[in-house]
Amino acid sequence: MREFIIGINEAGQRLDKYLKKILPNASSGFLYKMLRKKNITCNKAKMTGKEQLKKGDRIQIFFSEETFMKFMQDPEKLKNEFEQLKTLPLKGLRVVYEDEDILIADKPYNMLSQKAKDHDISANEYLLGYLIRSGSLELEGFASFRPSVCNRLDRNTTGLLLMGKSLNGSQTLSQALKDRTIRKFYRALVSGEIKESAHLSGYLRKDEKTNQVEILEKEADNASYIETAYEPVAYKNGVTELEIHLITGRTHQIRAHLAAHGYTLAGDEEHRSKTDPFHRLCLHARTLEFNHPFTGQ
Repeated sequence: MREFIIGINEAGQRLDKYLKKILPNASSGFLYKMLRKKNITCNKAKMTGKEQLKKGDRIQIFFSEETFMKFMQDPEKLKNEFEQLKTLPLKGLRVVYEDEDILIADKPYNMLSQKAKDHDISANEYLLGYLIRSGSLELEGFASFRPSVCNRLDRNTTGLLLMGKSLNGSQTLSQALKDRTIRKFYRALVSGEIKESAHLSGYLRKDEKTNQVEILEKEADNASYIETAYEPVAYKNGVTELEIHLITGRTHQIRAHLAAHGYTLAGDEEHRSKTDPFHRLCLHARTLEFNHPFTGQ
């Protein structure tokens, strides 16, 4: 029999989700069967798997050691991954805010927010390395909870990334992003002179195979509603600096929405003109406005 006591970073998630983390090689069907037969209990009671865990709950798993070892994560592999992450530098990332639940970092140019392929190293991995070195993330909890970046920026977009350091922080930030209670503002350079503010709306459709997007005026199949607002900040030498409020957050929304209205982001390889002097995308996630989910400030 193995016993696990739920800590602060395991609390708040469903029992079945937790079990899949500590026994990733077991099928969901097998785990539900073990719950029905009381081979897995919580606080010595029979469970369905849908219950939300609380700090201090005691999970008991009545497997033979051989069965448990077959379904659990390879401890040596887990330790190696932990030690490898520990060696990763911040590599241009700058932590601008941090507390027990939330971290905000400034992402540099040409860095993925989260990995797209297994071999990628993204901002998420670099920040995990930072948390391991600082002692905020220990090997004991690494198997059941890993802090994660909650919002995404394109590789060539710089600026602010939100990370949930605790499970509570991660869940709360993800819900706030879904509810759009976090207001996101960008700064961008665009070709031409823009004198008036505008509030744009439309529909964005993405081709999953090519990762290309198109902007539509009317609702269509597989198209998502989008809103983008902007106001000019300064103009010089044929380029306008814009403050952009990203109201909805879709893939390539800012660059595609502006391009559809005749305004090309400086350095945008897809839409740039031959006379564009900028050699990288001039788009920066500058400001995040929200009340702290736990302090209210």
